[in-house]
Amino acid sequence: MQEIKDYLAEYNTTKPVSRATKFLWWCAGADRQILLQCPMADRVKYGGIGGIVFCTGLLAAFSGGYAFYTIFSPKGDAVNLDPIDMASVIGSALFAIIWGLIILNMDRFIVSSTGKGDGTDAITGKEFVQALPRIIIAIILGFAISSPLEVRILKTEINAELQNKQDDYLMTLNIKTDSITNLQMKNKKTDLSKVENEIKGIEQNFEKQRIEILDGRKRLEDEIAGRIGSGKAGEGPAAKAQKENLNKQEIELQDKKKAKESEITALKDRYIRINNEVDLLDKGRDEKYKKNQLIAHQLDGLMERIHISHAIGGVVPWLIFLVLLSIEAGPIFFKMMMNKGVYEYLVDNNKERFKAHSGVVVIDQLVHGKDGTNYAERVDYLEVEKEIEAKKMQLEKQSDLTSVIIDKWHTKKKDDINTNPESYYTED
Repeated sequence: MQEIKDYLAEYNTTKPVSRATKFLWWCAGADRQILLQCPMADRVKYGGIGGIVFCTGLLAAFSGGYAFYTIFSPKGDAVNLDPIDMASVIGSALFAIIWGLIILNMDRFIVSSTGKGDGTDAITGKEFVQALPRIIIAIILGFAISSPLEVRILKTEINAELQNKQDDYLMTLNIKTDSITNLQMKNKKTDLSKVENEIKGIEQNFEKQRIEILDGRKRLEDEIAGRIGSGKAGEGPAAKAQKENLNKQEIELQDKKKAKESEITALKDRYIRINNEVDLLDKGRDEKYKKNQLIAHQLDGLMERIHISHAIGGVVPWLIFLVLLSIEAGPIFFKMMMNKGVYEYLVDNNKERFKAHSGVVVIDQLVHGKDGTNYAERVDYLEVEKEIEAKKMQLEKQSDLTSVIIDKWHTKKKDDINTNPESYYTED
């Protein structure tokens, strides 16, 4: 016994373990109580695996936080140093913690459920097939973690390319705005010209009639003064008739003007309204320019940055992904390549002890199938069988007791009937 204690002391199994090491063991999904009984080599091995799992969760936290901030932070020009939005920072920090814990827990489950393979450092086809679902999950997580990190690493180059795309997009939007606005203004100006021509046409017609009347009066005055016509001064019957005709024409002109006043007023009001609409279109162009700038700023999401990263990054995004995938899937392959050590034997021993203590017996047996002889397991649950036997015995004893009670009751009833039969029947 003393030799065993000396041996354990020699391999530092009694050395105190720090909380950080215990935490790394927990990350690796290892049994702390068993590791405390193992040599330093096993402790270091599972501490290393736990460190990889923890680093994966930490990288996932940074990746998720940056992705959250990129998605929900205020948008602007890609190359401008926008002020930090504290609401987005707080939200990103909370999401980073939650996302990191989710990935840490998933990796811990993947690593702890991988098992130890066949206990040799060679990865067999059977081991790889068994680990394939976990490897697929690790690849998916590798993509999810690496994408935001590659966007952050290539941020400077992405911002330059993204600014060009924003400028091009803004120019396209402004050209479209100018095209639509100019077309609308052209239609409005066409309507404006039509109204203006209608007003001018009516006014020119009135002015023409007014000038004709003035010319007629001037000729009439010249005839009366003798400057034209017969050369004799004086107002004769013809001059009076002409004068009356001119007065009549002037009255008719005034009547026409009054009749057209409402039409002219409506045309002028329409002219003013259309002119105001043209001014509004011209002013609205500036508002649309501002809106176009906001739309162009929205071209700053995580998906767009990932597309640019893959377009300009070359092999860099793939290198980042492969590094993250190595960190993510590394513990799975490490566990398949690990030789069976003291810890694994102690784990197996504890499992068998628990089975024995709980009355669970696993028996390997041969099954003769159609395709040949196969191995199978038969599981005997001793405690369950014991409970079944006890329950059967209890029911049998209860049945015996019930039979005795019924026999006693039957005998007592017969004695009562023999002693006092009148109590058990009536005569009609």
